[in-house]
Amino acid sequence: MRRLIAVLPVLALLSACDGGGDPVNQALRDASAERQAATVADGAVSGPAHGPTHEAAGPTPGDRAFAAAEAEMHRGMTQASGQTVDQAYVAKMIAHHQGALAMAQVALRDSRDPEIRRMAQAVVDAQTREIAEMQAWKPAAQ
Repeated sequence: MRRLIAVLPVLALLSACDGGGDPVNQALRDASAERQAATVADGAVSGPAHGPTHEAAGPTPGDRAFAAAEAEMHRGMTQASGQTVDQAYVAKMIAHHQGALAMAQVALRDSRDPEIRRMAQAVVDAQTREIAEMQAWKPAAQ
């Protein structure tokens, strides 16, 4: 029960910061709350939030699945530029969102977990829409 009580303020903070409109953040919050409630209900004691560290053992199969998408995203973000902060922001965020799409595609291709597949599809839908919005952006006349 103590673990659930400790998580509630974090979930409330996420809700307050998000503004309530991002379906990806909402899906992550919902999944986290459901998993935490199941852990508390089972009386299980969980380890670190992201599992054991594996630096000494090298990349895991999961890490390797995303390596190419991550490398391409970072390369794209580094190369993206613009004359103004606004233009550079849009260019870098397009590359960032394209990286999120690539990672979601890996999850859709390889995951069999329905919740992960639902979240990955939500990322595809939201990021595709946001990329189109940023590509359509034109600087305000100055």
